[in-house]
Amino acid sequence: MNFSAVDSTLVIRCLTAAALGGLLLTVGLRLTLGEVTRALHRCRLVWVLVVNFVCVPLLTVSLASVFQLGRELTIGMLLLAAAPFAPVVPVFTRMARADLALAAGLTGVFPFLSALLTPLVCVLSLKAVPGADGVTFNFFSVLVVLVATITLPMALGVAVNHWRPAVARLVLRPVEVVSEAVGALSLAFVTAVEFQTVLATGWKALLVMMLISELALLAGYWVGGPEKAARRVVALGTSNRNIALAVLVAISSFAGTPVVGAVVANGLLLILLGLLHVAWWRFRGAEGAPQ
Repeated sequence: MNFSAVDSTLVIRCLTAAALGGLLLTVGLRLTLGEVTRALHRCRLVWVLVVNFVCVPLLTVSLASVFQLGRELTIGMLLLAAAPFAPVVPVFTRMARADLALAAGLTGVFPFLSALLTPLVCVLSLKAVPGADGVTFNFFSVLVVLVATITLPMALGVAVNHWRPAVARLVLRPVEVVSEAVGALSLAFVTAVEFQTVLATGWKALLVMMLISELALLAGYWVGGPEKAARRVVALGTSNRNIALAVLVAISSFAGTPVVGAVVANGLLLILLGLLHVAWWRFRGAEGAPQ
């Protein structure tokens, strides 16, 4: 790897970590322990966890194998499959007129779980990827990075909101604006750096990712509980994977490979699909299960 590649990797790592940490800090600044507790009691959390951390990764491995997507594309898709509930889910929930309190609670719970479960799911899933026997996944280094960029910022935000709510309200909007700006810059930068790899992803991989997203949406809706507003929250969280988290894991273990480009290409597709789902619920007023 030449100097420019190393430099680009460092920039992507720093921007992504800063964006992810800032976004999770803003989620924490909005949360109270009571909201998190109520969220845990109001949904079928065990089933939601099984769908997100077991079913979606298994579905991804299976479809990637059926369509013979190759090692790098499959790994990139797996990293997304192992990173559920993007920080943007509360925004999508508000736009879709779903249960915002539940979305905030679950978006607060999942990052804590993802710090441990995402690396674990990646390690186990890679064993099922053909040709990935020699692939090295840095479990402990990724775990440390995720704790530093997810768990600690979220915990700090919740603590500030609990002990100093006035301070939380004061800093929330500035931190949110800066984090979103850094997140947009990070996504734009990694897209530019990996542009050729993104273009090489191909329509077949994107088609498979679209199928995975739609099936994940339906699975999330099915396990979301009896209330339609809650079902929409779980459906949006299950189908919208955490792109920043997946990019960070990809850079930590697969820098300089097509895996990063695969994460970006499929992640951009998931953003588009998420917006389409939101538009369907908001403007068409669908009353049944998502289509």
